[in-house]
Order: sequence, then structure tokens, then C-alpha cells
Amino acid sequence: MSTSKSENSEQIDFEIIKSTGEKSRFSIEKLRRSLKHSGADDKLIGQIVDKVRDELYQGISTKEIYNRAFALLKKSKSVFASKYKLKKAIYELGPTGFPFEKFISAIFQYSGYQTEVGKIMPGKCVSHEIDVFAKKNGSVNIIECKFHGEEGRNCNVKVPLYIHARHQDVKWHWDENNTHSEKFENGWVATNTRFTKDAMTFGKCVGLNLLSWDYPKGDGLKDRIDRLGLYPITVLHLLSNREKNFLLSRDIVLCRQLVKDKFFLDHLGISENRKERILREVLQLCEG
Repeated sequence: MSTSKSENSEQIDFEIIKSTGEKSRFSIEKLRRSLKHSGADDKLIGQIVDKVRDELYQGISTKEIYNRAFALLKKSKSVFASKYKLKKAIYELGPTGFPFEKFISAIFQYSGYQTEVGKIMPGKCVSHEIDVFAKKNGSVNIIECKFHGEEGRNCNVKVPLYIHARHQDVKWHWDENNTHSEKFENGWVATNTRFTKDAMTFGKCVGLNLLSWDYPKGDGLKDRIDRLGLYPITVLHLLSNREKNFLLSRDIVLCRQLVKDKFFLDHLGISENRKERILREVLQLCEG
């Protein structure tokens, strides 16, 4: 009995180099899932998997695999490539981390919260600058953001330990001053990378909410972004890095903000034809 190309591809045993420098076994199923996340259909996914598989070699980096898949998606449909780029695009919100705070604020805003970035709040011991202050239905949340500009760096247990201590200091002051009608909820830590196992264990133990690329399962950053159509402007490969930095410097963090504030594209001197292409892709992304 003959074996199909796709069946053989599942059995290929190649060692790849991850962004952390660690070695891992290549997983075609993992590649399929990431391509599915872009919105591509099964036929296109199969074609890309076959082409990428044919170019595999021992010790290939995940970056090279990503670049090949990205190029093939871009050739097929621009919006697929933009969605596929999401994880990398969030890293491009740096280097200061402030656009990431604005990005997290926007995600909470579109989930029904009133938000404020960089709010100063008194603690029992000292005052604290809170990355994102969020209110909803009579409850208050404070969200601290931990941004990494390099792939492969995870948030270890020291991060939630530090954030929990700040949260407790603010909460003590809040509870001692009974003039507030809102309930002070558990704190949050949001990161663009992943949490270590100890960090997640500590968060659960003390009731600290953790939000990362894929945590909590089914409700991580990538899930919320897809569900709400809240893609950062850095996913748009139709814009140059200079143009993206210009928009970020003017607090345009989300693609959907360009729909309302498209005049910024005029400030950049973008032609009508190119502007139309950019806005068409933005609208496709924002459908969520």
C-alpha cells in the first residue's frame, strides 16, 4: 500500500532550534495549528506544510520556518500573513514597553472596562505608578505589564512576586480608606511572552491573575485579540517600520484606530491607492 505525502510528513524527524536556543523536535501539527490561526483554509495549509517540509534540514531555526511560511501566506493573501505575524508583531511594540501598556489597556477597554494608563495610586507604604487602571461594574482592577523585546525570554516567579507586593500595598491603602464604593479586585500581570511554571503556580496560590500569549488556556492574548479583532498596527506589513513608529508615537496602537484616524496616513504622505489597500486589510482584520 502506498503512503501519501501528508502521512509521510507526519513521520519526519527533524531537530529544530527554538528562539531560546533550545533544541526541539519539529512538529508539523504545530505548524498546521499556527497556519490555521491565520485564517487560511485546509487546502492552502496543506500546500504550505508540504513546501516547508521539503525545505527542512537538521538544526533549522524556528525563525527560518516562520519566515518561509510567512512568505507563502503573504503571496496567497495579505491578511493571512498579517494574522500569522501576530506574535512577532507584539514584540515590535517596544522598545520602551509603553505601547504594550496602551495595547493591554485597549484590550480591556473593548471588553467593557474604563481604563487609564500610568495612574498614580497611593499605597500604605509608598505611591505606585500603575500601568493600567481598569474599572467595570463597580470593581477596580490594576494591571501591571511586563514587556520583553526579545523572543525566548519568559517571566519567572520574581515578576508576580514583585507585582503581588505592589498590589497588596495599594489594596491595604484602598481598604483602610472606606470612601470607595468600588470593590478592589485581585491584581493582574500581563506579558507578551510566557510565564514559567513557578510563576503560574504562585499566581494561582495568591489569586493574582496572569495574562500571557497563551495563558489562561483559551483566553490568552492571542485568543482575546482574535475574538475582539484587536490587532496591533505592527502586524501590517503594508506599512514600513518608520511609518509604524510614527503611528505608535501618536498613540495609534490598534489597527482599528486607523479606521477612525485615517488622516494619520495622509500625514505620512501615503498615496491614495496604497492607503486604500492598507484600510481594506485593516477592515478585514477588525472583523474579529
